[in-house]
Formats: sequence, structure tokens, C-alpha cells
Amino acid sequence: MRNIKQIHTPHYSPIRELVTYGVLPTHTLDYLDPFLFLNHHGHQVYPKNNQGLPFGPHPHRGMETVTFILDGDIKHQDSTGHSSVIRSGGVQWMTAGKGLIHAETSSAEFMKEGGSLEILQLWINLPASHKLMEPRYLGLEKDDIPTVIHPGVRVQVLSGTVEGLTGPFESVTGVTFTTIACQKGYTYSLDIPAEHTIFFYVVRGRVRLNNRSVALRSLVEFDYQEGSIEFEAEEDSYILLGHAKPLNEPVVSQGPFVMNTEEEIYQAYSDYQRGLFGKWSF
Repeated sequence: MRNIKQIHTPHYSPIRELVTYGVLPTHTLDYLDPFLFLNHHGHQVYPKNNQGLPFGPHPHRGMETVTFILDGDIKHQDSTGHSSVIRSGGVQWMTAGKGLIHAETSSAEFMKEGGSLEILQLWINLPASHKLMEPRYLGLEKDDIPTVIHPGVRVQVLSGTVEGLTGPFESVTGVTFTTIACQKGYTYSLDIPAEHTIFFYVVRGRVRLNNRSVALRSLVEFDYQEGSIEFEAEEDSYILLGHAKPLNEPVVSQGPFVMNTEEEIYQAYSDYQRGLFGKWSF
């Protein structure tokens, strides 16, 4: 089995009334190439007549965002014209590429009625050759995502191919990504190439991995070596598990932009200020 290098714990950093844990980066880890950033929002219960998610219009360039809606919903809008509301169990995959403006808020129904909310957003780096590609977006509900079902285990295949199923989200960097719901006492394993970076985050529950008990809100960093990933759920658990070859390129990030040089960051701000990220028409 792949050796565990370190287990990282997030820092608590609420955004207004939104419960938020900063999973990546932390004081112990900058990033897991090509995985750059993960915020874990919730779990919490919003009252009726709430303000919803606080992520109004803002720009991005040079990376992708993958948003997992575990509870509640997200209303996505962007300057390329996409608009959708995705609910519990669904996933949004947005490639910012050369730049766009987007907003992630709550639906009118959620703001009126309230309810449970838990959402995660992951940033994946783009290679230098694709930093300025055309933006794109795809949001899918739970039932539109192919799922591998074993006794006690459900595996959503988002991108790449797992157990013969190919995910509907196209990854520029060749990322294979899954979500795994595993009931207590059941196990799951996956073979991963030795040269791939592994992204393993325990969203809910607790699992036994390489004879170590790993609690919820834990990010596991692995060594690069031959061997599979295998875990047993000590409680009903929910896991984000992805892997990809590292880009091995310089990472320069500032605010919502991720590029390869400081000069490219300055250019991103200049292009945004000059209106080159599209017009916000919502």
C-alpha cells in the first residue's frame, strides 16, 4: 500500500456566518501538485429568510474549480452566459482558463426556506500551455453522474475512468476524481500509478488507512511509490479521492488568479480591470 507521508488538519476560518475550514493550503502544506486549494463549508443549518452563500461576482484565471454540493444548493452564474442551480449530491466543474467572472450564491428557494448546507470547493491547477484556454462550465445533478455500486460503497466517477466507468467531466490535466460514500465496516481500494499525486480527504466519518485511524476533516499526503489505496470505514464516511500526474511547474497565485510568474499575475489584474473577462449581465 502507498505510504502515508503526513496527515494535515485544516484551520477554522469562517466567512461571515458561513462555517469554513481551510483544508489546503495550511501551515504544513502549500499544495499537492496539481491540487491547489480546498475549502470545506459547513456542515450547518441556515434559518429561513437567510442571505445565502456570500460569493458574489469575482474573477478567476489559470485554474479550475470543482464544487461538491453535499447539502443545500449552489446557484452558479458566469460571464460566459452559464447559469444553473445544482443541489445535494451534484457537482460543478468550471475551467476559468483565460478568465471569467462568476458568482456562487444560493437559490431563492434556499434563502427563503433555509436548510442544511455543506459544500466543498477544490482548485486544480492548469498547465502553462492551457492557462489561457477558453473558459467552460458543466454542472450535473447527482443522478447524472455515473456511480459504481458495491455492497456498502458508492463511488461517483467525476473524471477519468474507474472500474470501467468514465466520468462526464473532462479534466485538462488528466485528473481522475471520485467521491466515495462508504458505510461502517466496509472497505474500498483503488490502484493508482506510482508517479501520481493522490488527493485523499475525509469529509465525513472516520476511516482506517494503512493501520492508522483518520478522522473527518483530514487531508492525507502520500509518498510517490507503487501500491494501492485501501481503507475501511470505522464510521459511515464520505471521501474525496483524486489523483493525477504533477505538473512540476512554478505556481504563482494571488487572490483569484493562479499563474506561473509574477508578470502573468499583474497581466491578469490588468486584463480584468480592462474588461477582458467578459461582462457581468445577471
